[in-house]
Amino acid sequence: MEKGKKQGTTRKKWRTAGLVMAGAAIALTGCKGKRPVNQPPVAASQGPFGAYEETLVCGMGRSTIANPKFPDNDSYEDNAYTRYLKAVLNVEIQDDFEANGADYDRQVSLSIAAGELPDVMKVGSKDLLDELVENELVADLTDVYQEYASDYIKEIYDSYGGRCLDLATYEGRLMAIPGTNLDSAPCVAYIRKDWLDSLGLDIDSDKDKCITIEELEKIARAFLEKDPGGSGNPVGMAFAPYLTADDYGSSGYTMNGIASAFGAFPKNWLMGEDGNVYYGSVSPEMKAALAQMAEWFREGVVDPQFGTRTWDDITALLTNGQTGIVFGPWHIPDWLLNNVRGMNPEGDFAAYVIADEKGMVNVTHSNASNGYMVVRKGYSNPEVLVKMVNLYFDQMANSATLNEDYPEVSAYISQGVDGTARPIPLEINAYTSLLDDFSDIRRCLDGEISMEEVRTAESRSVVDSVNRYLADPKAAEVSDWAKYVSRMEGIALIDRLTREEKMNWVTPAFWGITETMESNNASLGTLEEENFVAIVTGAKDISQFDAFVEQWKKQGGEQITKEVQEAVEQKGE
Repeated sequence: MEKGKKQGTTRKKWRTAGLVMAGAAIALTGCKGKRPVNQPPVAASQGPFGAYEETLVCGMGRSTIANPKFPDNDSYEDNAYTRYLKAVLNVEIQDDFEANGADYDRQVSLSIAAGELPDVMKVGSKDLLDELVENELVADLTDVYQEYASDYIKEIYDSYGGRCLDLATYEGRLMAIPGTNLDSAPCVAYIRKDWLDSLGLDIDSDKDKCITIEELEKIARAFLEKDPGGSGNPVGMAFAPYLTADDYGSSGYTMNGIASAFGAFPKNWLMGEDGNVYYGSVSPEMKAALAQMAEWFREGVVDPQFGTRTWDDITALLTNGQTGIVFGPWHIPDWLLNNVRGMNPEGDFAAYVIADEKGMVNVTHSNASNGYMVVRKGYSNPEVLVKMVNLYFDQMANSATLNEDYPEVSAYISQGVDGTARPIPLEINAYTSLLDDFSDIRRCLDGEISMEEVRTAESRSVVDSVNRYLADPKAAEVSDWAKYVSRMEGIALIDRLTREEKMNWVTPAFWGITETMESNNASLGTLEEENFVAIVTGAKDISQFDAFVEQWKKQGGEQITKEVQEAVEQKGE
């Protein structure tokens, strides 16, 4: 039951008996051995960073990605981060299972159904956390957090004003350690800078990096007509068929950055001026944004194969020089646009945002929590989760001598090994950390502070990368180029918009899950996606947007709106 609310009657004592039976019958793929379920506690030295006197074995469910960029012979179970954990805290990680994306979610469901939870695991959704708590499957972490969390970690969570820990708190008890989610918007339009230069396009005369819908169109038409990439087959702006995203990190290849210029915030629940909530995807502003997309599609400004291109297809268009405008979070140079640079050493990107008619950039606040780490109920040493958080997000992050003390960990950071390599595959950062870290980086590059005064190991690594890039941009390693563009273009743009107060912040009214959402969200999401694609491609006229809205209401949207309204009003009581 969510903090401040009473638990409903029988909500879901694990959704179906069939799932339990299936889980009992199916072996968990990737399981690497079992530890005693009720092993005695292992004593640890006092304090947030105290090591265990004997080796503590911790079984984990590991959320992985396809290419974490491990050095040869390293793995999720045995890598620089797990060896660092063993050396400092005397904790040994054993992975009960490893899986990526939806496969990980299935593994979690199967382990729950079989009654064989790992000692520690990541939970991706609030809905699943609700069920774990309701069914008394996870440990109460209230006391171990208060006793073992370092002062710095507590300061991080305090910086969100309760918005983060509250989402993992039930009847006053902390049942998970949440990952944090910064307000790192807006969605950035990364545009091929080398193409702009070669065509002599000056579309940002005031140099504020804010461009209009009309200026975006001008760039797209120039790229389409003049083929600066020399591909022989240029295409317009390419978008993934799901077209919109409900969070910043998933905004790559979406139209979110365009929709916001119309005041539309798809997939978000917002509060209207009349005090009633509404769903951003069915708003008049969303209709206007789709009308613009449909016009662009008819004229070829949007990729003529929109609706059929996969993520990999669009990436290929970028790397082949067929398209040169891409939307996404500030950090896509690090893991996406680096592919373009790798294929074309002359390729370069500049960061822009799409402003509305008043010159403002419309953005939504993020959900303060992004994923949760839980400990199974009955595990001998639940405090180990908090100690690992201290280790990775305080001691390691703030170490001024990490390169000397643990060079292979420092090398992981500089080489861009993915954060899922850590046993805690979440990000835990202060609310202001993005711009705080950028300030350190910028001031160090400008000679205002020394490298020793840069607070985090990652920021020091970025300074090194940017300096290497600036020393010889044409010969720089792709990873150094990526760090330069993502920080000195992407975050620099966010920093500038913040200082100049050019962002219009909107706070969503609701982030949770209602009863009807659980049963209808999948079908409503499909309905939304299919109609948006049909409208953009001209299979349906924009006038049929209203018919879609009515259909959405009848298939559960109206009832969900009532439930969200009730939840918002209940929260305000």
